[in-house]
Amino acid sequence: MESNQEAHRFTRRQFVTSSAAALAVGSFAGNANAAIAGQPSPQAEPRGGSGPASHRGPFRVIIDTDPGVDDALALLLAFRSPELKIEALTPVAGNVPLDLTLPNALRMLEIAGRTDIPVAAGARAPLLRRLVTATYAHGENGLGGAVFPEPTTKPVAMPAAEMICEIVRKYPGEVTLIGIGPLTNIATALNADPALAGMVRALVMMGGSLSGGNVTPAAEFNLYVDPEAARIVFQSGIPITMVGLDVTRKTSLTEEHVQTLEAAQNPVSQAAAKIGRNSVNQHRERGYVAGPNMHDSLAVAGFLDPAILTLRDYYVDVETTGELTAGETLGYSPDSGELRRRPGANAAGTEMSIRGSAPTLANTRTSPVLRDKFVPNAKVAVEVESPRFFDLLIGRLSGSK
Repeated sequence: MESNQEAHRFTRRQFVTSSAAALAVGSFAGNANAAIAGQPSPQAEPRGGSGPASHRGPFRVIIDTDPGVDDALALLLAFRSPELKIEALTPVAGNVPLDLTLPNALRMLEIAGRTDIPVAAGARAPLLRRLVTATYAHGENGLGGAVFPEPTTKPVAMPAAEMICEIVRKYPGEVTLIGIGPLTNIATALNADPALAGMVRALVMMGGSLSGGNVTPAAEFNLYVDPEAARIVFQSGIPITMVGLDVTRKTSLTEEHVQTLEAAQNPVSQAAAKIGRNSVNQHRERGYVAGPNMHDSLAVAGFLDPAILTLRDYYVDVETTGELTAGETLGYSPDSGELRRRPGANAAGTEMSIRGSAPTLANTRTSPVLRDKFVPNAKVAVEVESPRFFDLLIGRLSGSK
């Protein structure tokens, strides 16, 4: 853990000097365009009726996570999915502190019998902010109060960001990052290795929202915790698939789902049922209309089976300075909202500028135009086939698929 702390302190110092370049106006538009054109994302494959997810892959992935109830089920789903060659897990502080997310990740590995996968401890805190957790939703232990034995598996000595860099450089153009927590580890890796973004095949992330937040009216939790990290990632040029609240709000775990898991007699289904049962009961006791949403599991499932999600091209940026809106994701598109054009009228978005706030009196050099034309940097999930998602999730966890 000492080496991990050293790497994290370096990143905080480095961030102050390097993020100005990382966030400079217009500096990433060309990189993003080249990355999207030159590095095919699995999500860009033909969609709709393309056959079972098991016909795809295997894909090399690193899963960056903060278990977390829905993270735990997402990890168990990933472990039971032969489409994935999981190169590493990189826990990060988020839903609960790192002292809990790290052992929770190790617990899920042991339950699934996947201790062959290395686990590297990540950041204990966001790049520039104090850590805000979600124990109100995930319980004090991060698993909704479900208790499992202490893990005996140990993490590797290498810090998470260093492991991300090492694996991506070992397999350039092959590794997809699956980020289902705050993006601190990934941003730290990008800050430490400026060439890394061009070597990452794609990033599939659970986070953000174009329809309002869940921790504030503006921000989704993962981006609220570390908006500076999220902005670095969105402006890195990595091809991004954003699976946010716009679709994850439609994935409530039900009593029937939990009963199906409870009926299956295997360690993974029993662990998932235990976590799910506690979470469903907690939601019921608190008077929620629906059960817990499977946010992170949807991001993993959408990667496994692209027909689950409908994606739309956006330029996405992250608010980092707003007192009431930090962590908000803003989606720009010539095909939606007030600036929507007729089909074919502005297909490339060449007439659509990306605007920020108006210039201030204190700094007349500030321009309201951040990009002179629309260049998408993310595919955003806008619709979800919930029955297909749960068929995959519950089927894999129960062992019936």
